[in-house]
Amino acid sequence: MAIILFEDDVVPQLYPITIGRPAMLISCGSYRLVDLMAMIDESLFLCTRPHLQAVLAADGWNVNLQATPPRQKVLFVNARLVPSVAVLERVREIWNRGEPLIARQGATTVLALVKTDHPLPAVPAGPQDWNFFLEACQLPSWNVDLPLFEYPHDVVRHNLTAFADNIQLRIKRGSYQEIADGVFAASGAKLGQYVITDTTAGPVVLDENATIGPYTLLRGPIYIGPQGRVLEHAAIKDCVTLGHTTKIGGEVEGSVVEPYTNKQHHGFLGHSYLGSWVNLGAGTCNSDLKNTYGQVNMEYHGKKVATGMQFVGCMVGDYAKTAINTGIFTGKTIGACSMVYGFVTTNVPSFTNYARLFGQVTETPAEVLVATQARMFARRKVQQRPCDTQLLYDMYNLTSHERQMAGEPLAL
Repeated sequence: MAIILFEDDVVPQLYPITIGRPAMLISCGSYRLVDLMAMIDESLFLCTRPHLQAVLAADGWNVNLQATPPRQKVLFVNARLVPSVAVLERVREIWNRGEPLIARQGATTVLALVKTDHPLPAVPAGPQDWNFFLEACQLPSWNVDLPLFEYPHDVVRHNLTAFADNIQLRIKRGSYQEIADGVFAASGAKLGQYVITDTTAGPVVLDENATIGPYTLLRGPIYIGPQGRVLEHAAIKDCVTLGHTTKIGGEVEGSVVEPYTNKQHHGFLGHSYLGSWVNLGAGTCNSDLKNTYGQVNMEYHGKKVATGMQFVGCMVGDYAKTAINTGIFTGKTIGACSMVYGFVTTNVPSFTNYARLFGQVTETPAEVLVATQARMFARRKVQQRPCDTQLLYDMYNLTSHERQMAGEPLAL
């Protein structure tokens, strides 16, 4: 068999998280959906929006369905499924049954098990192509109740709810040694001197070559990815997912931080999501609680959305940067490749220099980000490939509507 993870037409609703990232590569509860599906079958194929395919192929993911050997059956999995143990068990159950079906949640196709006597659509295939293909298969229909990412804040929500089971699965499947009570370390991981670990509510997991500086508080459950660095005097607590090669200082609570992102200095990050290659300047803080203690409402694409959550911080896209002492108000989104200064009191469009406090909101040309990317990659000894620069240009074009909707002129 083989597993095809496909993006549907709701994925753009997850901007800014999914501007430059496929939905199946969103981190949540220490896992991505691809990680869990690989536990079922390692023959994975990622069917994403066309502008992401070159980078995924260069990173070694299978994106070309036509190059796949024939399979008796193929399992289609919606890329917006939350990476949780409950989802893994349900998908595995359907996989093991082996009977063709299409599983829906309302009008959303969640899973489909298909015999490959139905020719697969050509790649690239958009969301409608998959809908037409799966409908044409005329499969028996099931109703299922499985969690999906609908909006960016759902990543923060499910990071909290899925963390306990996910981290236990990670410990069970990983090669970790318990180096202190409830602290599990992979090869090369190190705790600094005078580190306080509180594992009353859950374990602390340090992946390969992760390092913890001295005088640090680690309050589980938390996961620190390979080559992750937690700096001295930091406080990391209560369901934090740190991707590989992150550098984190200050206070972080209930948040997801994707690979290659820096929050090196003091400042609070709470109940938030940071994409990759983000840098938070010293003293940057976000609010994750309203002064009224009421539930937080988010604004997406000009529409208000009730989160049903009391604690919601900021949702930050890839390559975004903050200046020193930036203050981000509760429940704000900061677009990809944006640069923010002062107080962030409104949502920030992608590719924007946002200094609203000083009366300046301007557009950032893609060429500036290409040059910035080259410098950032060089610092981490990462090669800048043509597909990486092309992705920035594509992201710029895909988010032009955000800058037009900003409600104020953006000067070039």
